[in-house]
Amino acid sequence: MSDTATCPVHSGIDPARDDRKSAAIAAANVQAADGALVTGNFAFSREILRNPIFLQAGAGAERIDTSQPEKVPLFFLDGDVHKKRRGQLARFFTPKAINDRHRKVMEATTAELLTELRRTGRQRIDMMSMQLASDVAAEIVGLTGSDPRALADRLRLTFLSIGGNPNSFLGRVQKGALSLYKTMMFYMLDVRPAIRERRKARRDDVISYLIDEGFTDKQILIECMTYATAGVLTTREYIVMVAWHLFEREDLRQLFLNGGEDVQLAILDEILRLEPVAALLHRKASGDFTGPNGETVNDGELHAVDMRAANTDAEATGPCPFALDPDRSKRQRMPSNWMSFGDGPHRCPGSQVALHETRVFIDGLLRVPGIRLANAPTIGWCAPIMGYELHGAYVECDRA
Repeated sequence: MSDTATCPVHSGIDPARDDRKSAAIAAANVQAADGALVTGNFAFSREILRNPIFLQAGAGAERIDTSQPEKVPLFFLDGDVHKKRRGQLARFFTPKAINDRHRKVMEATTAELLTELRRTGRQRIDMMSMQLASDVAAEIVGLTGSDPRALADRLRLTFLSIGGNPNSFLGRVQKGALSLYKTMMFYMLDVRPAIRERRKARRDDVISYLIDEGFTDKQILIECMTYATAGVLTTREYIVMVAWHLFEREDLRQLFLNGGEDVQLAILDEILRLEPVAALLHRKASGDFTGPNGETVNDGELHAVDMRAANTDAEATGPCPFALDPDRSKRQRMPSNWMSFGDGPHRCPGSQVALHETRVFIDGLLRVPGIRLANAPTIGWCAPIMGYELHGAYVECDRA
């Protein structure tokens, strides 16, 4: 290989190298909303997500009545009311909250999962990551009154009922009925008992806050479903993706194990840049606007930010945008996880929670004696969130 055919940053690396595992399935399935103008330019994408003239869209936002914003889920709000509500909830996601409260749950659940792995010698990664993500989200939201394993199973079955894309009328009816049933079970067995407990005695969690704000049980259920999807479903897939990369790359695995927390987070950040779980964010323009490179936006236009494309825009990433390079963020002075958690006022509030629980679990998993990946996961697609799914990957280890 000649010098002209190598990466200008890392000598000997083919500049066409592509370390992504989810690129093919995303290319075949990512589909913006009808009429949406799609952009993958990093600078323009960031402007769309940060500029207040662009309002939340997609994910059913057009069907939400915002005439009483104090009763509307945070996800669908914009402007000052969104800023105020988000500020009130921010305390659940601060570095202090992570270190003082959430890390205890992360470490305790990880210890339980790895103890079971040592006992059996074989476990599914997606089932372990589901339990971890569920336990952490439950602590933050306040769903602590039911059995943690049963809660994780109910959330998993609820997610399964929203996946897929039935083409027949009967299939859609069955799918809708199943989704409704699973949601009601989640409400009856997890959400409603938590609400009853918090009405008697408040705690430092989201449900207690929503009760104080006058939310109805139905509105609290919607908020819990939103947090469950954002905090459980996406984190579960991300943990499996990280494990997949590190098990197949011994150099990265050793770098992760021998590096400090900063090194580990840099590796996680770079994997997430290449493999964002969700692919699209929609925004609707509420006025005319000219973008950073002269892009013209007209009032009422619907725009879709392609996070995968923005994350691999060579103008932002530098050379070899598809290669996994843990030094990239530092070199490019990009401290914000690229577009993988969104950006601007709607940037995922739980981003640091997701990164830290992934770090805690993966660090523990890779140190299990004899740990190895028995088989790679099967990769699928979840149309409602425009994101990949990873299932069926087993790890094996020396039995205790």
